[in-house]
Amino acid sequence: MGYRVVLGGRRRRLVQLLLPLLLLLFLVAAVLAEGRDYYDLLGVSREATTREIRQAFKKLALTMHPDKNPGDPSAHEKFLQVNRAYEVLKDEDLRKKYDKYGEKGLDEQQGGRYESWNFYRYDFGIYDDDLEIITLDSGDFEAAVNSGEIWFVNFYFPRCSHCHELAPTWREFAKEMDGVIRIGAVNCGDNNHLCRRKGINSYPSLFIYRAGQRPEKFNSERTKDNLVRFSMQFITTTITQLWQGNVFNEIEQAFSSGLGWLITFCSDTGDCLEPRTRQKLAGMLDGLVKVGWMDCTTEEKLCESFQVTGGATALFPPGSALDKDGSVLWLNTLDSREIYSQAMNHLPGLELLTSDSFQRKLARHRWLVSFTFGDRSSNAASNEYKKLQAFLRDDHIQVGRVDCISDAELCQSLYIHKPCVAVFKGLGIHDFEIHHGKDVLYNIVGFARDSVRAHVTTLRPDNFPSDRKEPWLVDFFAPWCPPCRALLPELRKASIQLAGRMRFGTLDCTIHHNLCSMYNIQAYPTTVIFNGSSVHEYEGQHSADGILEFIQDLVSPSVVVLDPSSFAERVKGRAEGQIWAVDFYAPWCGPCQALMPEWRRMARLLSGQILVGSVDCQRFQSFCQGQSVRAYPEIRLYPGNARQPDRFMSYNGWHRDSHSLRAWALSYLPRASVDLTPETFRSLVLSGRDHWVLDFYAPWCGPCQHFAPEFEVLARILKGEVRAGKVDCQAHYQTCQSAGITAYPTVRFYPYLGTRRFEHSGEHINSRDANVIADTVRQRLQQLLPRLQNKPKDEL
Repeated sequence: MGYRVVLGGRRRRLVQLLLPLLLLLFLVAAVLAEGRDYYDLLGVSREATTREIRQAFKKLALTMHPDKNPGDPSAHEKFLQVNRAYEVLKDEDLRKKYDKYGEKGLDEQQGGRYESWNFYRYDFGIYDDDLEIITLDSGDFEAAVNSGEIWFVNFYFPRCSHCHELAPTWREFAKEMDGVIRIGAVNCGDNNHLCRRKGINSYPSLFIYRAGQRPEKFNSERTKDNLVRFSMQFITTTITQLWQGNVFNEIEQAFSSGLGWLITFCSDTGDCLEPRTRQKLAGMLDGLVKVGWMDCTTEEKLCESFQVTGGATALFPPGSALDKDGSVLWLNTLDSREIYSQAMNHLPGLELLTSDSFQRKLARHRWLVSFTFGDRSSNAASNEYKKLQAFLRDDHIQVGRVDCISDAELCQSLYIHKPCVAVFKGLGIHDFEIHHGKDVLYNIVGFARDSVRAHVTTLRPDNFPSDRKEPWLVDFFAPWCPPCRALLPELRKASIQLAGRMRFGTLDCTIHHNLCSMYNIQAYPTTVIFNGSSVHEYEGQHSADGILEFIQDLVSPSVVVLDPSSFAERVKGRAEGQIWAVDFYAPWCGPCQALMPEWRRMARLLSGQILVGSVDCQRFQSFCQGQSVRAYPEIRLYPGNARQPDRFMSYNGWHRDSHSLRAWALSYLPRASVDLTPETFRSLVLSGRDHWVLDFYAPWCGPCQHFAPEFEVLARILKGEVRAGKVDCQAHYQTCQSAGITAYPTVRFYPYLGTRRFEHSGEHINSRDANVIADTVRQRLQQLLPRLQNKPKDEL
């Protein structure tokens, strides 16, 4: 028996009114449930560092993990969301795609798997909470170890038991050596490529790094004392013993170089610094202060002239009148860190630049300038900045500061509204670059050295290249965006290689909102090429090589941009024998973005052999649907049979790098080489009158299969000059053995010299690159030309 509910008229109208509202609320709830912001999921700001993201994720993992919530059936799905957010935001490229396109710009696989609760509790982020240990990754490793400071780096792997055993000792060691050298740690689980590049093949691996010198590996028992002894031997700053014969000359020389003196006076009474403490301080104060000691038991009168009658330690700032003007700092501690702190506080600060001196001093000299806003700049940071002059002295970069409270008009004219550091390149006050990296010494030093060599300018409304005739690359960015900060050093590298051909600038969209809105900037970083009236947005990897390839492609495009009309005309209407490779993509698609630079690279490799195009399926959605494109990227090859214009082959390979794609495309080219049998090898190659280049191969040989399309390229390059042939050494073993073939593939060149070549085994060419082989063959023919010209006609 069925049931039926009948509503009265008023109630029916009420339901009709409420249904759309209820449906809307349901949809909003669904969107919020599935599309919650990744930053909100982790509880971090959009400007969070990788370390902060890792720390936030660990806290969530320890409470939300399904292992800790066995009674919650939704724990797995909840933790998957958090894990996916972490996997995306910790990766600079994925983070940029997420910031620009949201979740639809990402691969569905990210964050699909996670570790046990024990892993996050004991193995994850071993040194994240240790302030004395600096966690380095691929983005800042080189800048750190090449800064001029001494670095002791621990390369570890999260699951390595020896790494965990070392961790407490490494922390104690880091506290002991804090300020003396830099202590770093690299997680090889997160930075696999960096560790492999550095030759790390066991964990933990401990290395000392000094700029310009070979790294030194620690191989002893991993105790704190051994680690201290090992690292102290790399502090090579001289500790000078002062006596009547050298003291005034040494002090005068140091003062004239802008250096002060830290002198410990040793006597039978009182305390003087131990040798190891002196050595530590020499390293900590290197470039600012020289460290020396005086034996008051033998130099009693000399010590009395310094008003010292027992053991004591004093700091003499540069230019001080020793004991006469009150500038000497007498230290009442033997602790190296306390002495360092007091000494840094007492040493003079950076040279103050005012609006009156700023333009004059920066007109012809390179300067690193710290812009401060009164008391808002921390004392610790300003003390660290005092070291900058010492690190940059050999680079001929002067260091100063500007107080933006006193000189507000100057700072406003440069659009500087908060504390920052900038490099002025000696070309006046308008050619400068602001530092947006970590506010740590090694990062600032690396930035200064790179910036003075590079050609990147901080842009403002008054120098923005909107109507310039010369080409400009402009990076629209936000300082809080980690992918933006990672891109900046790559821009500097690219600017050096393109000096004189393209200018580079950066525009901070948090300051210049209107300019960024004018160019419809919706995500950071967005990199745009301005070339006269043409504007091109860069899509590709955040690397100097990627930028250079993109610019090269703008000058000489290798990929044809197709629309429905040109697709019908050029691809569907292609001539007989003409082959097209076409990428159907969507700009928001993460894998499509990863493919773009490889697709351009492949197009250049195929130049002159296969035409390469691309179709934007976001712009031409209906057209792509009409072509049965169901997913992105869709890679198709349209072969050279013009009578079947709609026929294509789809690429289903696992790898989407340029070489794999090129090999796939070339495999559809008609053969330009010929297969040789023992009979044709003798008659055509050894007894014929043509030059030959041969590929000796075996069908089962992987490298042979990889080389096969390359050999076809070679055959086309040399067509009309040299014939190309292939010999199957599995089928014709005796022929290959008599030719002396011992490995596959083997390339041999058989030039015709006007004589029969029965015994000739050819000339080996040690390359598998078609262009290299072709160049080698042509050079050999040039060398043989005089010999061929002198042959009697009957021999030719």
